[in-house]
Amino acid sequence: MKAQGSDVTAIKLIHFSDLHLHACGTHWTFDDWTSKRLTGWLNLSCFGRETQFALAEKVSLTFRREARARRPDICVFSGDSSALGFKEEIGRAAEVLEVSNPQAPGGLAVPGNHDYYTRAAAASGDFESQFGPWLQGERVSAATYPFARRVGPFWLVAVNSCSGNRWFWDSSGSVGREQLERLKRLFERLETGPRILVTHYPVCRSDGSPEPHFRGLRDLGELLEVCVRAGICLWLHGHRHTPYWLPASARVPFPMICAGSLGQTGRWSYGEYVIRPCRLEAVCRVYSPSTGSFADDERFELTL
Repeated sequence: MKAQGSDVTAIKLIHFSDLHLHACGTHWTFDDWTSKRLTGWLNLSCFGRETQFALAEKVSLTFRREARARRPDICVFSGDSSALGFKEEIGRAAEVLEVSNPQAPGGLAVPGNHDYYTRAAAASGDFESQFGPWLQGERVSAATYPFARRVGPFWLVAVNSCSGNRWFWDSSGSVGREQLERLKRLFERLETGPRILVTHYPVCRSDGSPEPHFRGLRDLGELLEVCVRAGICLWLHGHRHTPYWLPASARVPFPMICAGSLGQTGRWSYGEYVIRPCRLEAVCRVYSPSTGSFADDERFELTL
């Protein structure tokens, strides 16, 4: 369904992120107990994080029904479906979101650092197998990332910014040299049209300051250089659990939007955007446990 009726130059896009679903019945191995999954489990079970996401599945089911009713052209998921990157968690998230249901709104997805929680999780391909229908698009090789999907006059370009890390304090990500080279080739191949980048990691925090080195994108400078040359008009991401947006600046010549977290208690939110080649009209919708539904909150506009 095209946004704004007959306006064929506009698309209606729903942007959400950071569910962090925790599923029962996960299968632990010996290696898991010697990886950062151990400290992640302790954080969940002993230090309150599980409570922070206690309603994540309930809110996600409400979101699923709302997405059907609001009929976007596409849903964009910017990662972190799971708590600890287990196959069972990722699979439950894909089920809740109706990723494989052709009657549900179509989607585009990238993994988050929790989906690639360990090196083994990153190498397993669990996110890719569970979210396969949302990973379809144009590519320059057999590698999954990057890929591009045309929606109306726009190109949505999905980049995997996550890597499996060893140390429990390391939540940083990386695009990697090989993916950057594929991204350059993909941009060269795409037909004309405005280009929107989708990653998990942001360029910066809500106040414009850089992410700490243990939490940010290690090769951000290289990715920014590629995106500026390719004429990206908008960057969509997650990672931070409070939604925010930043206009274009001298350092970053395109606006950026963080979807916030769909799953964290008290921060449940997603973004709904009507996007035209030169303008974006957005509303942040937030969940109320008292009504069991989402309602409009902040509205803003951006020049693209």
